[in-house]
Amino acid sequence: MNSRKVKEFVGFAILRLATFLILSALFIILYFIIIRGIKVINWQFLTHKPCEGMTSGGIFPAILGTFYLTLCAICFALPLGVAAAIYLVEYARQGRLVRIVRIGINNLAGVPSIVFGLFGLAVFVKYFGFGVSILSGGLTLGILILPVIIRASEEAILAVPNSLREASLALGATKWQTIYRIVLPNAIPGILTGSILGIGRAAGETAPILFTAVTFYSAKLPTSIFSEVQALPYHIYALMTEGTHPETQIPIAYGTALVLLFLVLGIDLLAIVIRRRARRRKW
Repeated sequence: MNSRKVKEFVGFAILRLATFLILSALFIILYFIIIRGIKVINWQFLTHKPCEGMTSGGIFPAILGTFYLTLCAICFALPLGVAAAIYLVEYARQGRLVRIVRIGINNLAGVPSIVFGLFGLAVFVKYFGFGVSILSGGLTLGILILPVIIRASEEAILAVPNSLREASLALGATKWQTIYRIVLPNAIPGILTGSILGIGRAAGETAPILFTAVTFYSAKLPTSIFSEVQALPYHIYALMTEGTHPETQIPIAYGTALVLLFLVLGIDLLAIVIRRRARRRKW
């Protein structure tokens, strides 16, 4: 066996080992959460409100609150992120300013989530007067996932061959008609990929909603976008750190973590199905 084949064998072995370690860690985490959380999962747990000092009942308000916050975040971030990506790729003059903007977007993606929470508290809760509410939390989460959506949308738009643009323009279509009817339909699968990552992160974040949207307990369900809510990530945090009956509240926290895990996986699965259908229509 020559040195080239040895290097190839070692390289593939390292890749296989890395893949095995990642998958093993994933399955260990899933096993750990499922074993500790499945004991409390039942229909009542999913459809009832907490009661008796958060030691029994269900987590339906937290499920509903997480859904509202995620929906608000994606409704704010997706149109804005796609519009920003279209401008940066199709309209902006490529130069130093655009490079600086892209660097800023990349840096924004690495900012700790607690900083976004403080920003949301200062701007949406206090300055605009939205208070601790779904709107404040959703907008904060929207800003948090905005860099991911912008970068994914940019890459998807850049991947569309220039020959399609040139052919559309040669047939007499305007710049916007070309973008709307040619570029965006071909870029949708990639844009949805960014949205998938954004939805998953928004649904699982605690710090950004800690100051802007959530409450430990509410006797009533939210009635408007200005209502404060319970949310699954904060519910887990509160039960593990502030609970006064750990023997009953810790299993509830694991059950809540299991529900959050499957909620995020379900949202991602739905987005993957939509993306595959978009690809089939494309071809």
